[in-house]
Formats: sequence, C-alpha cells, structure tokens
Amino acid sequence: MPPPAAGQIIVIAKAPVPGRVKTRLCPPCTPEQAALLAAAALADTLVAVRATPVARRVVALDGDPRLVDLRGMDVIRQRGDSLGERLARAFADAARGSGAGLPTLLVGMDTPQLTPELLSQAFDLLSGADGALGVAPDGGWWALALTDPEYAAVLADVPMSLADTGARTERALTGQGIRLGLLPELTDVDTFDNAVQVAAQAPDSLFARELAAVMSAESS
Repeated sequence: MPPPAAGQIIVIAKAPVPGRVKTRLCPPCTPEQAALLAAAALADTLVAVRATPVARRVVALDGDPRLVDLRGMDVIRQRGDSLGERLARAFADAARGSGAGLPTLLVGMDTPQLTPELLSQAFDLLSGADGALGVAPDGGWWALALTDPEYAAVLADVPMSLADTGARTERALTGQGIRLGLLPELTDVDTFDNAVQVAAQAPDSLFARELAAVMSAESS
C-alpha cells in the first residue's frame, strides 16, 4: 500500500436500528431486513475507507457505536437538527485535533460499491481545485471533498434529500468562489430498485450477499 496521503475521510453514518434506517426499502423489506442491508452497506463502505491510504479515518455517527465495527476509526457524534447542519458540523468537528489542516472527504453509508480508487480520486482532484463533488442520479450527492473544511459551512443552509440537492450544493460552494472538480456519478441506496442496481455493480460485496438473502426470503 502506498504511504498515507495527507487527508482524512469522514463517513457520516447512522447505527443500523430497525425502523430508523433505510425505511424507504420497506416494503418489500421488513424493518429488520432494511437494518441488515444498512449495516452491510456501512460495513462495505468502511472496508473501502480502511483500504484507502489517508492520514485519518473518521465516522460521524448517529446512534449506538456498539452496533458498528469501528476499528481503525476515530468517532465523532453528529450534531445539528437538519442533515445540512450535521454535514457542516461533521466537517468542522473532524478538523479539530489531529484533523486540523487536513483536506477532507465526506461520504455517506449508502454507496457500498465504493472503492479505494474512487476515494483516492477525490483527493487527486484537490490538487487542481478547492473541492470535488460526486453527484447521484437522483439529484443528490454521495461525496464531497474540500481542501479546507471551513468551506463546508455553507452546507447548513442547503436543503438535503431533494431532486436538486446536488445542484444546490454546487451553487452554494461555487458561489463562495470555490473551484469544484467532479467525481463519477454513483447511485446511492434509497429505494429497493437502487439496492438491486448497486448490488449488481458490487456482486462480491457484503451488501450484495445480504440483498440476495433478503430476496431469497421474499420468494420462499
């Protein structure tokens, strides 16, 4: 593995509790099945993050840390009411202590098809830009890298989970003079159709195996 890059990755995550995660998968999933799929997606994401050469790895967690394998991760608590506030504060909180001055990449727990190569690409883009944004087909975004975490303060005022959240995020950042590079588009798991599509893209993932078990149970 190459030497660590001078950057950090934040995974913003929710503990996989039935009825609190991936509720849009229900139906056809039960709340328990949706929670298992969320846990698998998060586990796959953390595998990719652990395999990426960076100086620091952080999980910004909502919920019980005992429900997640957090080995090798620094853990911070999510703060804020809206998702935009929690994202902005995750950047700010990760920039303290050993994260001070580090370029920072934030990803969610909904893209289990992530690879170390994609994560490293975000940092590569920062060599010629102030930020890198990865949008999703539904109009949201799956990744945001910033050379200065203070740039993320604008996220607090961006409505999330809308069909134009990605475009709103891009405008909020570029409106501050931030130069943005673009990462490849990735589908995140919001609906069951998304889950099937993502599992096909990452057939060897824990997420794909968990989804196959869910579909087998549904058909029996």
